[in-house]
Amino acid sequence: MRPKRPYLVRALYDWIVDSDLTPYLLVQVDGSDVVVPQQFVEDGRIVLNISPTAVRALALEDDVVSFSGRFSGQAFNVVVPMRAIAAVYAKESGEGMMFEPEYEPGSQAEVPPASGSDKAADMSGDQRGTDNKERAAHLKVIK
Repeated sequence: MRPKRPYLVRALYDWIVDSDLTPYLLVQVDGSDVVVPQQFVEDGRIVLNISPTAVRALALEDDVVSFSGRFSGQAFNVVVPMRAIAAVYAKESGEGMMFEPEYEPGSQAEVPPASGSDKAADMSGDQRGTDNKERAAHLKVIK
C-alpha cells in the first residue's frame, strides 16, 4: 500500500490555503537529507511557513516537500523528506494534523516530544513563537 502521509500533507495544505489561513510545517531535522537553514533549527525542529506568498516553486511530492524561500533576506532552497514532517497546521487556528515519526530502515533516531519553545521561521526571516498547548488540542496523530 502507498504511504498516506503525502496525500494528507497535500490535502491539509489545500484546506488551510482555501480557508485563507497560513500553512505551517513542523519538521524534525534528524538527518543530512533535511535541507533547511540551520540557524532557525531549535531542539532538532523547525517550523516553516509554506504559504503561497512566502515561498516559490512549492512542490508537495510523494517523497519530498521542496521550495525556495528567503530567510533573513537570503534565498534558500529547502528540501524536506516526507518522513521528516511531524505536523501540518494552520498558524492562526492551530488546526491540522500531527504524524507519527517515520524512520528509514536501520535508523536509531527518535523524535523528541514537542515543547512550547518551537519558533516559526517565516520566509522573511522573522521568528514567531508558537503555543503547542493551544495547537495540541486541534492536532490528531496518524498511525
